[in-house]
Amino acid sequence: MPQNNSYQDAWIALTILSSLALITMYGETMLIPALPYLIDDFDISYNTSSWILTSYLIAGAVMTPIIGKLSDNYGKKKILLAVIIIYVLGTLLGGLSNNIFMLIMSRIVQGIGLAMFPVAFAIIRDKFPQEKLSIGQGIFTAVFSAGAVIGLGLGATIVEYFSWHMTFLSIVPLMITLLIVVYKRIHVTDEKLVSKYQARIDIKGTLILVIVVSTFLIGLTYLPYTISDITYSNLMPTIILFVTSAVFLPIFLTTQQSAHLPIVDLNLLKDRILLPTNILIMTIGISFFLIFQTLPIMVQSPVPLGFGGGPVDTAAVQLPFMIISFIISVLSGFLVSKIGNLKPTLIGCIISTLGFIALFIYHPTLLIISSELAIIAFGLALAEIGAFNISLVSAPIHLSGTSLGITMLLFLIGMSIGPSVSGIFMESFKSGENTSQESYPKPLAYDLIFLTAVAISIISVILTMLIAKRRLQELA
Repeated sequence: MPQNNSYQDAWIALTILSSLALITMYGETMLIPALPYLIDDFDISYNTSSWILTSYLIAGAVMTPIIGKLSDNYGKKKILLAVIIIYVLGTLLGGLSNNIFMLIMSRIVQGIGLAMFPVAFAIIRDKFPQEKLSIGQGIFTAVFSAGAVIGLGLGATIVEYFSWHMTFLSIVPLMITLLIVVYKRIHVTDEKLVSKYQARIDIKGTLILVIVVSTFLIGLTYLPYTISDITYSNLMPTIILFVTSAVFLPIFLTTQQSAHLPIVDLNLLKDRILLPTNILIMTIGISFFLIFQTLPIMVQSPVPLGFGGGPVDTAAVQLPFMIISFIISVLSGFLVSKIGNLKPTLIGCIISTLGFIALFIYHPTLLIISSELAIIAFGLALAEIGAFNISLVSAPIHLSGTSLGITMLLFLIGMSIGPSVSGIFMESFKSGENTSQESYPKPLAYDLIFLTAVAISIISVILTMLIAKRRLQELA
């Protein structure tokens, strides 16, 4: 049962927390049309540019389960306020950045702030009755898409007529305002209970988790770009990082088995429903950010390698994707409350797979690409709402923050893998590398990126069918 029986209070909390999601996603998508400008301003490679998104997501991936556990131990509101403050500081630093190192550092700080969302999800779960939870969840998730719609349109205008610095600085006063509103209007009844408990965080497990996740994700970005690049010296950074991650993973699992208050409850990882659901959510994250990293470069590269557009063209192509995501996210919340979460998830995975197949086979004009993106958005939004609802209702309520932290960790790992894979393909297959002309990704790079998205989408269909089979076995 929700901790607060006031339905009105639940909707007030949902409105405030949704505003956090709106502004955060607004800030992220404002940056997407600016990626080619950042590549030029800082004179960086396409693979290095993936760090503008990846560093943010890696930090979020590392901190999400930690913040989720802290919220269970010390109170959701206290931790939420602290994380919002960190996000504001990171955003301000980003707006003041004058080199790629400073920008990436600011994105890491922002990424720590990204961990606010499992806490927000947990508060929503506490306040809504289970039969209405999918509606609240759908609205909260839909607001991410609404923020993306605003961010793409307004961000493209700001980048073209002002500068990419303003995509950061415009967010700061909005987030400070919301910080004050959260402090005054969000009421969480577990604050006094957890203050008496005085639970301590698993420091050892936390540090090992940071090593496992960060070395794996950073290792992805050091993969050699082409066959000719595969040499002993080029492979060593990737090998060292992957081996480090592999060595520390069993150490982490061992510490969690023996820890009194583990940062990750291994029973949640082994759950027959939660495990495939979390992997499914990770595949959805990969699919989303393959698109976000790729399309701005594709649209703004010169003809015939791209479409010769600008930031506004990038926004126009992706706008239907965001609008459809918003509409379907809202409607799917009501749909899940009526027919359950498995059917919408499976239908969504199938539709997104068909959309990616169409994008891979045929993408000659911006209009056709935009139409295909709308199909993909329909499927991904439906699948995302359904999968997150499966995760929400399958976890024990007293471990909701911890469970959502694990779910968001895998979602963010997927989102981190997406830009890395995209950056590798675009860096591997470039034109004009042996001339004085500026080089751009070849069409083959985009074909391989879209083909990868098709393969990942097929995996998502298989995972959903596995979840459905296990659910039926439990009911039998």
